[in-house]
Amino acid sequence: MAQESPKNSAAEIPVTSNGQLEDSHEHRFNRDLKCSLPVGLGLSETKITSHGFDSAKEGVVEAGQFPSKGSSASPKSSVVSPSSAAASRLAGQGCDLIIPTGSRAQQKSGPVVLADEVKNPAMEKLELVRKWSLNTYKCTRQIISEKLGRGSRTVDLELEAQIDILRDNKKKYENILRLAQTLSTQLFQMVHTQRQLGDAFADLSLKSLELHEEFGYNADTQKLLAKNGETLLGAINFFIASVNTLVNKTIEDTLLTVKQYESARIEYDAYRTDLEELNLGPRDANTLPKIEQSQQLFQVHKEKYDKMRNDVSIKLKFLEENKVKVLHNQLVLFHNAIAAYFAGNQKQLEQTLKQFHIKLKTPGADAPSWLEEQ
Repeated sequence: MAQESPKNSAAEIPVTSNGQLEDSHEHRFNRDLKCSLPVGLGLSETKITSHGFDSAKEGVVEAGQFPSKGSSASPKSSVVSPSSAAASRLAGQGCDLIIPTGSRAQQKSGPVVLADEVKNPAMEKLELVRKWSLNTYKCTRQIISEKLGRGSRTVDLELEAQIDILRDNKKKYENILRLAQTLSTQLFQMVHTQRQLGDAFADLSLKSLELHEEFGYNADTQKLLAKNGETLLGAINFFIASVNTLVNKTIEDTLLTVKQYESARIEYDAYRTDLEELNLGPRDANTLPKIEQSQQLFQVHKEKYDKMRNDVSIKLKFLEENKVKVLHNQLVLFHNAIAAYFAGNQKQLEQTLKQFHIKLKTPGADAPSWLEEQ
């Protein structure tokens, strides 16, 4: 007698009395079940739940103890989704894979990624506009209250005095700059006239033999005056360029920081006023969150105001040091050049320009040659 192999309910093949396979309905069901289950999973450990083709849970295999007849206990189940590798294995075993096609589209397999909620750019812009409008309203109300004498403002007396002096000095320096530019323009016209006059005298000295020496003296004098005028013009233009940098760049940059400081001061006073009004009102469940939020906003603007005040103080200090140094050198240059020119001391005038490292431009040096123009 042959040795009996261990029996498995899923591996039993019933035969008839004549040795042929029994192709009954139950046998076909067991065969299909074997093909649809992973290797190593017995019939006693599985149960198939069938659904219609239009159901969203097609092909669900529930693993667990298969209940016996008459048992009403519901087994614990888990969903097993066959992968492409499992499908290939079943196809290799000669099993037919039936994919139902119902009215609903077949769901694609793959990892499910839960993305964060996409932020709407329009909502963000709307929120920024809302915050800007609220801040503008508070600042405008604070400005109107201050002009009407109803609102209080924070004042740093020492810093405000320094700012007023700076603005007054800027106006005076602008006036000096404007007058120096006028002097430069007039001196340029005079030098140009002297140069033309010297050329005319030189031409007449060659054509008038009886007045050759007289025209020659005047020609040399006018050319010398024109040369000294060009030297003085170089000193004045250097003075204008330095004062212009001081007024329109250095001082203007400091005044820009002052404007930012004043804007920060208005915001600080506006939110301070709001916080004071809320603190004077009743304290209940509705007002406490508003007071806390107002306190946070007040603290933020207070830090900004303190930072801007410190920046303005530092810039005013450095500006004062730079202004004294620049104006000292430029005023000495202007005085020495003017004095040497009208005294007729050509040597001292040239020495003044060398002292301040001023190089005069040769007339026509900036003009391109005919070859460069081609």
